[in-house]
Amino acid sequence: MGSLVRHITVDCADAYRLATFWAAVLDAEVSDEDAPGDPEALVESKGGTLLFVTVPEPKTLKNRVHLDIVPTDRTRDEEVERLLALGATLVADHRVPDGRGWVTLSDLEGNEFCVERGAAERTV
Repeated sequence: MGSLVRHITVDCADAYRLATFWAAVLDAEVSDEDAPGDPEALVESKGGTLLFVTVPEPKTLKNRVHLDIVPTDRTRDEEVERLLALGATLVADHRVPDGRGWVTLSDLEGNEFCVERGAAERTV
């Protein structure tokens, strides 16, 4: 038997702050064991677990790995607007007139992620 991914770990400047953002994105909660100022914060969602770890060095380059998310109960465009309201930043818009494509956003610390169409939109 092979290995399993326990969680995806994100180095950051403020673990709890970034975990709170991602908990809102994923409609999840930050672990009850974590609090502001802690060096680590865990977010467990239906889609997987994210671990945020405070590190001293700043982010300087484009991510080598990023998350692709899909909305479960709204359209991609509605989800992009919701995430922008949470504090995400628009990096690049790759939507095309026929409805396909994705939007690249960055979180509160500049980590890029993509928002794709949800399952309902892909069947249309």
